[in-house]
Amino acid sequence: MRVWPRHWNIETLVCSMRGHVTPAATVAALRGDDREVGFEAENGRRYSRCLRCDAWIEGFAPSAEDVTSELIPPLGELELPRRGRPLHDAVILRLIAIDRGLHAVVFGLLTIALTVVDTKLFDLQSFARDAADRLDGVASNTGPHASHDTLSRELHRIAELRQGTITTLAITAAVYCVIEGVEAVGLWRERRWAEYLTVVATAGFLPFEIHELLDRVSLFRIGALVVNIAILAYLIYAKRLFGVRGGVHAVHEQIDWAGVLAPPSGAEPEPPHPTPTRS
Repeated sequence: MRVWPRHWNIETLVCSMRGHVTPAATVAALRGDDREVGFEAENGRRYSRCLRCDAWIEGFAPSAEDVTSELIPPLGELELPRRGRPLHDAVILRLIAIDRGLHAVVFGLLTIALTVVDTKLFDLQSFARDAADRLDGVASNTGPHASHDTLSRELHRIAELRQGTITTLAITAAVYCVIEGVEAVGLWRERRWAEYLTVVATAGFLPFEIHELLDRVSLFRIGALVVNIAILAYLIYAKRLFGVRGGVHAVHEQIDWAGVLAPPSGAEPEPPHPTPTRS
């Protein structure tokens, strides 16, 4: 089987992962009116157009057991794929959902770690005090040392931790884990309420990110802040949240299939002829 793609784009990427959508490839016969989605060549080969990426797939007429219908059903009865802007938005939402899912995993692990620390805090503080005392004794004999001072300072911080603080942090991490997980599921399923939830949660977390960045600048913190601001701007602007650009009533995701399948300038459709690639 050969595939002749018109160009590489997000539709082509999705087709490479999910397969082409070619209704002309599985019908018993093609009519003259079907030439925009498929036709039979003189050499007996059948050319079927993918309705998602516009690639022409070269093959043969299906065998009797592979036939899904005698003729291509009317446009309204076909299971039409998304393409163009609706497909682009769906892909971006999936990427944001993956990002939120990773956040949920991180907060979940942090919750577990803080819970373990909370339950073992007394033993951990005892160990930290003993280690700090020994380190201070070594430092008094060998003189000041930067690494000794830093380690000793961190051990004293652990020894002075309060259980209420650890409990509060664990509860906070658990709440964020749940919120990020709900965002991930909702965005993956393309629910509008999840877009609002993501915007509110992301905006609420930005002051903490900015405070951390002002405290200590790092590429990771800068990158996280930029990604979150980009997600915030995209959801508000592109998805028309909070009434921006007309709100939900201005969202038009319908695909003009009549225009997509219309022959250019009334001419007979012909598949493109670049060097074919095998799939």
